[in-house]
Amino acid sequence: MLKRFIYSSLVFIFFISCKKDVGKVSFGDYPNEVGVLITTKCAVSGCHNALSYKASSGLNLSTWKDLFSGSNNGSSVIPYSSKFSFLCNFINTYSDLGLTNIPSMPLNASPLTRDEVKLIINWINSGAPDGNGQIMWADDPNRKKIYVINQGCDVVTVIDSETQLPIRYIEVGNKPGAPDTPHSLRVSPDGQYWYVVFINNNIMQKFRCSDDSYVGDIPLTPKAAGTNLSIDGYDWNTLIISNDSKKAYCVSWVQNGRIAAVDLENRTLIHYLPNIYFPHGIALNSTNDSIYVTAQTGNFIRAIDTAFTVENQYSLEQSVPVNLNSSLDIHDIILSPDGNNLVVTCQQTNEVRMFNIATHNITQVPTGIYPQEIVYSPSTKQYFVSCPQDSTTFAHSFGLVTQIKDDMSSHLNIQVGYQPHGIGVDENKQLLYVASRNIYASGPLPHHTSACGGRNGFMNFIDMKTLQVSSKKYELSSDTYFVFARP
Repeated sequence: MLKRFIYSSLVFIFFISCKKDVGKVSFGDYPNEVGVLITTKCAVSGCHNALSYKASSGLNLSTWKDLFSGSNNGSSVIPYSSKFSFLCNFINTYSDLGLTNIPSMPLNASPLTRDEVKLIINWINSGAPDGNGQIMWADDPNRKKIYVINQGCDVVTVIDSETQLPIRYIEVGNKPGAPDTPHSLRVSPDGQYWYVVFINNNIMQKFRCSDDSYVGDIPLTPKAAGTNLSIDGYDWNTLIISNDSKKAYCVSWVQNGRIAAVDLENRTLIHYLPNIYFPHGIALNSTNDSIYVTAQTGNFIRAIDTAFTVENQYSLEQSVPVNLNSSLDIHDIILSPDGNNLVVTCQQTNEVRMFNIATHNITQVPTGIYPQEIVYSPSTKQYFVSCPQDSTTFAHSFGLVTQIKDDMSSHLNIQVGYQPHGIGVDENKQLLYVASRNIYASGPLPHHTSACGGRNGFMNFIDMKTLQVSSKKYELSSDTYFVFARP
């Protein structure tokens, strides 16, 4: 009897333990409702599944991870930003729910219902999580990133260095309903924060690099006498950050220009210098006790101590005194890696000039037409200069990038993108990011509509070792203007 009981118990346990567990269907690791919709109406044969996606703009929607592998045009979904997720534009046929694009998706099938479109929009705005709540690209606070200003849209696009894909759109500025027009951005040398200044606002804004969250505003102008109101001081266009990441120096590019020094830790204004004629580019010397500022309309640079008490001016034309005539129109300025020279772009003469701080000797190297931004790559020991208005060097082309060896011994013009302006060095991948503004109708036709009007810009890439332009080109938002990499 005992043996029979033991045998029966073992058989029961065996069958219970071998019974197949019943779990919910994964639907490509999407959340259930989203997964049902995408896998039955989008990731289907002939469209965005694993077998057909290469003929469908390279967008594979079979799984949640596949979705975030991007497409021929970049990232179709940006977590927390449905209005910058072009997937929404193509599935939406309801104008009150946002932008619409043609052809509407699913292709040659009934449009999604209003509730289905709202389901996708709400899912993206909540971070587009997978079925377990995981948010893509939220796992690494030290992720290498590239920050790109979209000047026409009051946003900063965050790009993942590893994949070159846009991963976030961060809205900047503090004037709802009116453009702030972000113009320039820098990441602090310690890689912890990024800062942005505006054409139509008199503040700097501070954000964390770990999660790109907003920290606070920093005033760039003092209070008017006897009031609690800031002096107007717009057109803040460039900034530079001290090596210890504690201070920044900013330039307002107007006829009656200004320079501001701010405490980045306490978010306060330290010094303010008005009445500077059309200042533009700015650089710090190696000891961080002097700043150098270019005269956008003129032939000289200013050297100002960081307490704003002493100023000297240096002509960049041999045997020609300092003047405000547009003989050079010096735009951008950076310090050479050895700290001995200032390297500037000259819009009027289509060249880069290297100015030795000690001897005042000048070296000249030609560039493409209308040189503007300049960056340096320490690992490949070369400068890159954007020339957005060059329409003669290459046939049927508008704009180029000039590469210059760090000893100024040679240069090379590279055809890349349309109206290239912002350029950024990613030493992690040894890529040069080239932002094409694309604000003219003669430029390439965008794949999708801008979330804030205007034409979408593009990001192109140059291998800094081979100087070859990548076939990869990703579309961003309106007026892709300025680029800076997290160190």
